[in-house]
Amino acid sequence: MNSRFLYVFLLVSIMTGCSDQNRQADEQSTEKKALIATRYFSGFNLAHDTYNALSAASDGNIYYVLSSQPHDIAGQVHVYNPVTDKTKFLGDLTEICGEKDKKVIAQGKSHVRFSESDGKLYFSTHAGYYEMIDGMERLPVTAPEGYGLYTGGHFLSYDLENGQFGDLGLAPHGEGVLTMTMDTLRKQIFAITWPRGYFVHYDLNSGEIKDLGLVSANGEAGVIGDDYRVLCRSIFVDPRDGLVYYSTAEGDIICYNPGKEIMEKLEDVDLRLDYFGSYDPTDAGSMGYNWRAVVWYPKEEVAYGVHGNSGYLFKFDPKGRTIEIVDRITSEPSRKSGMYDQFSYGYLGFDLGDDEETLYYLTGGPIYENGKRVKGKDKIAMGAARGLENLHLITYHIPTGEYIDHGPVFYEDGSRPTYVNSIALDKDGNVYTLARFEHEGKLVEDLVKIPNPFK
Repeated sequence: MNSRFLYVFLLVSIMTGCSDQNRQADEQSTEKKALIATRYFSGFNLAHDTYNALSAASDGNIYYVLSSQPHDIAGQVHVYNPVTDKTKFLGDLTEICGEKDKKVIAQGKSHVRFSESDGKLYFSTHAGYYEMIDGMERLPVTAPEGYGLYTGGHFLSYDLENGQFGDLGLAPHGEGVLTMTMDTLRKQIFAITWPRGYFVHYDLNSGEIKDLGLVSANGEAGVIGDDYRVLCRSIFVDPRDGLVYYSTAEGDIICYNPGKEIMEKLEDVDLRLDYFGSYDPTDAGSMGYNWRAVVWYPKEEVAYGVHGNSGYLFKFDPKGRTIEIVDRITSEPSRKSGMYDQFSYGYLGFDLGDDEETLYYLTGGPIYENGKRVKGKDKIAMGAARGLENLHLITYHIPTGEYIDHGPVFYEDGSRPTYVNSIALDKDGNVYTLARFEHEGKLVEDLVKIPNPFK
């Protein structure tokens, strides 16, 4: 054991009273150092689980949205400045959308990353308040007393120079925006709504919003075993031609041509691979054959993606229409155990670093007690954790194929970040996410900073 590892291990064990359970999990992480993360409380004590909604901008700052569950309290936009080490409140989503006095269900969250073009950030909103119908979280059909139903997600902009927000328009059919990406060169926004799953094309040049119809059966508003389909959470644009790609629960890859407004299912390639596992596309509780997250890799002119439940990294060539398995990029303990991670949808904290060569991935790692892996539930109804696990930071250098598990991540008191589904990197290589932690006796989900793993 080298001196650096020993120092960090003692820091976690002695200063924070790290439990035997944490130490055993650390020991199982193949002698990698523990990463000590810093928590930031942004001042919103109702902050709930956030998916995506975290990005670095060209000004060097980290922008993020904290989600809210109550029907009458909106999500909040914040910014973190790595130089001053301070967070700042920027805006209330309902107010930004012009709905402050309308007494409708709040714009509770954003579910998408920020896209930047010509000095502005572009993002969208989603509902954070749901109604349980037939055992599933649904968009409310019965509004709370004194309130109207959710109006639908908004497309928004934020001017980095003057700090002004812009409301660009509503998603169709009163649905929230689940998935979004942007062709920043051609100024086109593409999105999938929730719960039914309409594909939306928003032309920023003309201001026109186009509804291209449902992407997969009746989406997550469907009946399980019939027309239910889990919806894709990650879309990418091929910058060479502006074509847009997304996946379906059946494993199909769909290409949208914005110029012709045509959807095409690629007939000679799909995601129904044995390595990913076997899924019933009409069932809930996993992403099915969907890719979980996908990013464009300019140096090879291909997309790299991760399949959520299995944790396999693959590359997709849109021109050659081929899929190639690259590696399994789950944590080392997960790779050794051969088991899926506890979060059945897989993780959204997946992105290409500033060097445009290294993939960063925040994923799970099993916890061991008395030398045995702690097992969670076999099946759950919705995408959530089946049991507790460690958070691991993985990097994968594409040109050399170097995979590194940088070890488990703990807070300074020895507790674990949980419900992690976002990632961003600053110019110094520090890694950010939004994760659960306890603040003054209350569980919140807020900004977390993980030190550069290569320093």
